[in-house]
Amino acid sequence: MISQMKVQLDQDYNYCENIIRQYSNSFYYTFKQLPEEKARAVFAIYAFCRSADDILDQAFLTKEEKVQQLQQLENDLRSFEHFEEKSTPLWRALRDVFNRYPMKIEPFYHQIQGQKMDIHFNAMNTIDDVEIYSYLVAGSVGLMLLPILTDEVKPEAEKAAVQLGIAMQMTNILRDIGEDFDMLERVYLPISEMNRFNYSMKELEKHIINDSFIQLWERLAGRAEDQYDFFEDHISLFAADSRFQVLMAARVYRQYLSIIRHKNYNCFTEKSSIKRSDVERIASLTMIEFESKRERSGSR
Repeated sequence: MISQMKVQLDQDYNYCENIIRQYSNSFYYTFKQLPEEKARAVFAIYAFCRSADDILDQAFLTKEEKVQQLQQLENDLRSFEHFEEKSTPLWRALRDVFNRYPMKIEPFYHQIQGQKMDIHFNAMNTIDDVEIYSYLVAGSVGLMLLPILTDEVKPEAEKAAVQLGIAMQMTNILRDIGEDFDMLERVYLPISEMNRFNYSMKELEKHIINDSFIQLWERLAGRAEDQYDFFEDHISLFAADSRFQVLMAARVYRQYLSIIRHKNYNCFTEKSSIKRSDVERIASLTMIEFESKRERSGSR
């Protein structure tokens, strides 16, 4: 009986692993290097977040149908919270994660709340508005993963995980400005900052890249880079067997900002992507840095 349960659970985790492999090569490559139990837990959480994303990505669904499906996901999560979850690969794998780690349920609800904001989209007025949204859809993921990636969940570690998630989402926003506007009719750039740098909606519609756009883009990029830096300054709060992988994930994602700058800020007609060779280069440099720090600390 125990053997059958293990086989079933292995299949459930494989289901989750296939999802992250399909949708995010860079994250898969990075987190696959965690100890197996931790990697599988990360894959299960990614699969949950992907299930919420998938609802919004289905173009054939009406707005009302997306609302209904997100509500169903929230209902399923509530059932899970009360140990009455559906017997599906995702929920069985997540139950195992919750059994193994000191997980909190609130960030999972926050993730769904953030997805609802995209369905009932309202323009962002300030950078603070952008960061609140970014917390819900990405900072919440940092809190989901934290019990897996730390030996003890401390307030400063929570702040670092949230800052990293927000930085990654702001990077997404800066990478996908054209796609969000043209395909989704959404503008995540804060209105107050557009006004501050005299960049208009008409210029955005025409994909104009001028000094005003560059200053606006760099204003948000600078905010994201401050958050990446805060995370790096607190990397020691993460478990020794997870630091390299988390730091690598952060640096790989941060690379998008450099790529866009190299493309002269063209985030309208060119889709930025990170090559596998770039991921491996960042991994190599990060490992060299880790080994150097270990040698220095060992010589003291």
